[in-house]
Amino acid sequence: MRFLPVSLNALLVELADLDQTLALLASLQREPLPGVLELVPAARTILVQFSPSATDTARLVRAIAARDLSQQVRRGGTLVEIPVRYDGEDLAEVAQMLGITREELVRRHTGSAYSVAFVGFAPGFAYLSGGHESLDVPRRATPRTRIPAGAVGLAGRFSGVYPQASPGGWQIIGTTPLAMWDLERPVPALLQPGFQVRFVDIATLSEAARAELERPGAQKHMKPAAPMAAAGPALEVRSPGLLTLLQDLGRPGQAGQGVSASGALDQGACRTANRLVGNPSDAACLETVGGGLRLASRGDTVVAVTGADAPLTLTNAAGARWSVPRYQPLALADGDLLAIGEPAAGTRCYVAARGGFGVAPVLGSRSTDTLAHVGPPALAAGDVLALCPVARGAVVGGAELPQGDLPSVHEDVVLDVVPGPRADWFTPEALELLARQRWRVTPQSNRVGLRLAGEVPLARAITQELPSEGTPTGAIQVPASGQPVLFLADHPLTGGYPVIACVAPHHLDRAGQIPVNAWVRFHPIRPFEAIES
Repeated sequence: MRFLPVSLNALLVELADLDQTLALLASLQREPLPGVLELVPAARTILVQFSPSATDTARLVRAIAARDLSQQVRRGGTLVEIPVRYDGEDLAEVAQMLGITREELVRRHTGSAYSVAFVGFAPGFAYLSGGHESLDVPRRATPRTRIPAGAVGLAGRFSGVYPQASPGGWQIIGTTPLAMWDLERPVPALLQPGFQVRFVDIATLSEAARAELERPGAQKHMKPAAPMAAAGPALEVRSPGLLTLLQDLGRPGQAGQGVSASGALDQGACRTANRLVGNPSDAACLETVGGGLRLASRGDTVVAVTGADAPLTLTNAAGARWSVPRYQPLALADGDLLAIGEPAAGTRCYVAARGGFGVAPVLGSRSTDTLAHVGPPALAAGDVLALCPVARGAVVGGAELPQGDLPSVHEDVVLDVVPGPRADWFTPEALELLARQRWRVTPQSNRVGLRLAGEVPLARAITQELPSEGTPTGAIQVPASGQPVLFLADHPLTGGYPVIACVAPHHLDRAGQIPVNAWVRFHPIRPFEAIES
């Protein structure tokens, strides 16, 4: 057992094989450790995220190292059959790689049982272990930018089904019409850890069975949360700007279904906006990027805008127009129009409205996960957001609240980082380069992550393929190009590229406010220290 540093509130437990991983996971689920918030299992690791106020790394290492890993984990009795149309674009290439015919590849894939080892990468994406021992193939050298929903793939000894269209590097051998993820089910993920899975060739099914699979509506799709009808005070979206989403503090605790926490990228700004209007701090806000959001008040409302340093203007029904301050409650009369301009520093503003927005939660949160497509859709012009009744005892305003240190394109943004968990996969020169070199934030950045570009790429000392493992928000993952990606709130739960370092928790809000074309520097706050046990 090996313990690798991840961040100030997370560590990675590395084990010998999948059986040990599942044994430790079962032990930690059966007898939870105080302070542990989330467990993200993978092929040979478990990411342990914890509350530093309740425990610490040393205490967790001692407790986890003492766990018995000799017990065999019992598999669940549930069997799920997945019909597959073996028409994948990599089918012929994989068969050639293995030295067999396409027909033999299909026979081997359908002839053995799989079991769900863990769920990650995307909601409902199950890593299936078992199968024919010969089906061991590497990921594609260059990941595809889009793989269709229902694609059946191979990577290493694992098989899996993409629940939705997404980027990916697995070898695609077929497709299934069966929905892996459906929010209308009591448990949205079709496949749960421990389930048994068998693939079935659609070509071998009866004509009636094939017709039923192809019937319109047989494959359900994700259904976004819809806003409530506005019977009282509301905000009408006149313009959504570049992108405006509903975000709260996220949906932690859903890793078992492959769902990341998501949530506001600047959680401090979201909390503050809610406090200013008298809402609970975990209520949903509007997160808008780059300015351009215009909201019209229907009835009398109270709002507050925090986050990026953007100009605010208010226009009343008579046409009078004036500037209004950020970080203060604003009373809007019926017909008033609030407009947010382009930020001078930071990139995301947060708008809270007294009473909160009348949108039903999805898996316990009103946040929109842009990668997983969980939560309400992005706002569009003409949307009307109903406001909930004001809670009794709610107090608007209060003492002056902090505005935070906002990054801009005019000066380097410095982020504290903790080296690891795969710092030892890189050359010593790469570790030094990570901290010494400036990294430009590219236009390909979004809520999933900041794509960074440096003059000199980071070189790896270990070039073999890394089995997928848990990745927290703030992870700095380095693909084969050597140009890092800093994961933000909507990142996948697991990833197959090594993580050289992670942004410290106290700088995650700052990372979420970094604009495109800004320069970033990383400041290691402690050395890389793996612990063997």
